[in-house]
Amino acid sequence: MSRRSAARAKASPYDALVEDGLVSADELQDCLRRAAAQRRSPEQLLIAEHQVPVARIGAALARHFDVPYEPFQRGRVRSEALQGLLRREFVVEHGWMPLEESPDGLVVVCTDPEQVRAARVVPQVFARTSRFAWRVTTATEFGQMLAQLYGGGEGGAIGDLLTDLSVPLDEDPDNDALLESAAADNEVVKFVNKLVVDAWQQRASDIHIEPLPGKGKTGIRFRVDGTLMPWLEVPAHFRQALVTRLKIMCDLDISERRRPQDGKIRFRRFGPLDIELRVATVPTAGGVEDVVIRLLAAGEPLPLERLNLSPHNLPRLLATVSKPHGLFYVCGPTGSGKTTTLHSILRQINTPETKIWTAEDPVEITHKGLRQVQINRKAGIDFAMLMRAFLRADPDVIMVGESRDEETVSMSVEASLTGHLVFSTLHTNSAPESIVRLLDMGMDPFNFADALLGVLAQRLAKRLCECKEAYAPEADEVRAFVTEYSDALRQTPAWRADRAGASKALYEGWLREHGRQGRLFFHRPRGCERCRDTGYRGRIGLHELLVADDAVRRLIQERARVSEIFETGVRHGMRTLKMDGMEKILLGLTDLSQVRAVCMR
Repeated sequence: MSRRSAARAKASPYDALVEDGLVSADELQDCLRRAAAQRRSPEQLLIAEHQVPVARIGAALARHFDVPYEPFQRGRVRSEALQGLLRREFVVEHGWMPLEESPDGLVVVCTDPEQVRAARVVPQVFARTSRFAWRVTTATEFGQMLAQLYGGGEGGAIGDLLTDLSVPLDEDPDNDALLESAAADNEVVKFVNKLVVDAWQQRASDIHIEPLPGKGKTGIRFRVDGTLMPWLEVPAHFRQALVTRLKIMCDLDISERRRPQDGKIRFRRFGPLDIELRVATVPTAGGVEDVVIRLLAAGEPLPLERLNLSPHNLPRLLATVSKPHGLFYVCGPTGSGKTTTLHSILRQINTPETKIWTAEDPVEITHKGLRQVQINRKAGIDFAMLMRAFLRADPDVIMVGESRDEETVSMSVEASLTGHLVFSTLHTNSAPESIVRLLDMGMDPFNFADALLGVLAQRLAKRLCECKEAYAPEADEVRAFVTEYSDALRQTPAWRADRAGASKALYEGWLREHGRQGRLFFHRPRGCERCRDTGYRGRIGLHELLVADDAVRRLIQERARVSEIFETGVRHGMRTLKMDGMEKILLGLTDLSQVRAVCMR
């Protein structure tokens, strides 16, 4: 042993904490003594009793062992070529694990690099690797990495589920009998169930399975709060069994790999969750198939008060949808919460005296009092067919899941003009654009103007986690905020008459409503364990409500341009999506970067 190593062996790995003034020498010795007596890690006592940050402990270990410190990183993806070679029990027993390939060599992280290097086990396991990049980490973070890459416990570890498939698929991936046998393998079944359960626990809306051709790995990502996040990488020989298992679960043709297929899975038949999965397979380059799974929870509708509608929009929406007949649309891109909003509106107007029919694809939210019908195109049941059936079934209210063709829209207009209240959705960007889009479908502008009650455009923005940090913006930031908010107000009479005065009045109104000690406060993300260090958890709705008053109806009859309808709507009280989002910034619900990310204007 070298003189330097001998000196380091006599010293404590935590001596740098004393040098940095985080603990005294006596306090450190007391922690070391009690930790040895209680068979605990000294880190636990240093963190719990002396509030020493984990990162400072890691830095102290790095100085002691003379190797770089590797902190825990959320979002790190498991690699079967590295972590898959080692059982969880082996990692726990030997106290090291491979992390990733780097320009410096294979990164190996451990809590005691001296001991691991002296054992010479790592070069034996990775015999073909010539260079190793050693890293030290704290016992706390090593446990986090272990749970992240190997699962939270021995029984449910991902590594155990992926090792040793009973059927070697590499030999003949086009053999359907072999594929079906592999898909029924107990480990494959467990893996698919864990995939869905993990996605549900992480609040994912979609699972993306993305194989690479040849010997490339298959990446699996979850869409959480609108953002795709990596979950796992699995070896190439596993992909066919994985895809085949999913096809079997939703009764698809396992031999068809050249055409897209779609199906549904009632997951409670296979696993512990009562949810429905919508599965779409898409053939991609290299003879492989991507799979996208949407997770749908059968749930109760939310009250309108919980949709994050602003105090300005909520009463206007309630007044609009309380009319006895007419046509109301909710618009926005896929995944923007249109169905949730429609069901909240139906919940509001659902009474024992009202007959409500809904046509949906699929039925995601159920509540008592509604007669809900699911689209089945294979049986010839589409929106237009159901609309005709509903009109013969004595309805008061009709909800059509989507207005995608002229026939459905024209029947909706006809129904609303004959005394029914009709709700539907559109895939358009804004409320004024929805009106022009419907006219372009061939609607008679006079009948459509008489039928329309309003249009609600909607987006979902990321919500700041509870760990958010408040700050008082500088004067320049406030001025820029006011300017950006007022961009849509330039055509209003007050703004054209006195822009400076209108800006001042807007700012003073915000101060009265949202200010503290005469100042506005914004919030920025920080990051904690609950939000996976992203600073965001969940999403909030941003809304743009255009009420069809006399001025808007006149523009519809004249087939006016989008810009004219937009300007009239703003003059008559419409808040744009961006304006609504910026008001929610003042409420501390989100920040400007998230509002800009989802709002075009």
